[in-house]
Amino acid sequence: MHTLAIVILNYNGKKYLEKFLPSVLKHSHGYPVYVADNDSTDDSVDFLHQYYPEIRQIHFPLNHGYAQGYNEALKEVNATYYCLLNSDIEVTEGWLTPLLDLIESNPVIAAVQPKILDYNRQNYFEHAGGVGGFLDVLGYPFTRGRLFDTREEDKGQYNTPPIRCFWASGACMIVRSEAYHQLGGFDGDFFAHMEEIDLCWRFHLAGLEVWASGDSVVYHVGGGTLDYQSPRKTFLNFHNSLAMLYKNLPDNRLAGVIFLRLVLDGVAGIYFLVSGFPKHCWAVARAHFAFYARWAGWRRKRRALAPLRENGTVIPLYGRSILRAYFLQGIKTYSALPPDDSLFS
Repeated sequence: MHTLAIVILNYNGKKYLEKFLPSVLKHSHGYPVYVADNDSTDDSVDFLHQYYPEIRQIHFPLNHGYAQGYNEALKEVNATYYCLLNSDIEVTEGWLTPLLDLIESNPVIAAVQPKILDYNRQNYFEHAGGVGGFLDVLGYPFTRGRLFDTREEDKGQYNTPPIRCFWASGACMIVRSEAYHQLGGFDGDFFAHMEEIDLCWRFHLAGLEVWASGDSVVYHVGGGTLDYQSPRKTFLNFHNSLAMLYKNLPDNRLAGVIFLRLVLDGVAGIYFLVSGFPKHCWAVARAHFAFYARWAGWRRKRRALAPLRENGTVIPLYGRSILRAYFLQGIKTYSALPPDDSLFS
């Protein structure tokens, strides 16, 4: 068994493999690198065979999406820790050492992430990760470095010792393989987006921890497979957010939060419509229709998680609303948020 294996999930990402694989191989410290291909229709596979025969390839006959794609790929990888790495990430010298040191320091740590900066604006945090992710009382995600669409400039403000957080970014995370498989891995029904937050929620329910280290730095292009402006991305974000909340929230908060999100998502849909983005408005509506259409399936998943939810573990949600802070109080940075014990800092 390897100590660590780096696993890159690819779908029509030849241009990113060409650009970023050299940095991964250069700075991977000899750990094996896998590329799992989600039935790409470009020539990614031929490119890897020709130029990177040392990379271990896993091929799927269909596109499983991010979530189930990794579930299937990791069945083929034998390692104590998995590094899940997007194909559109440039890694830096020494990036693995702080992350491995951190996750190996305590068996209760299930996942860790680095500082994730924007490849195209390298002094700014990237949307997908910052330096550790959090979730507010209504289920809105944010990071050290980003609130909604406002990304901070990296001025070293989060160059602190490693911190506990709620979720680690699926763009680049190291996860303990035993915990990953014991808790069922990603939810394949999410396809893509929010699956890492859902998994990290289960880690917390099981009494495990998630951490972030600013001593490791990577650069993320973002939107490499699905563009940030895509209505499909809007659909997945709204749909999977509902599914995650329904699966994981405690009974005494479930109805209230789901009702509020129904209202707030309706407001978001109207905003898209009046802003000239009708396809995104329809994506929000479709997200709700799709969620309620599969209510029975989500209910079964919620029931399956009942033993974890009932074990008394305190879930570290940020106890305030970042929606209120951002839009009503004008707070645009993580460090300006009102303090809360769940922020671990």
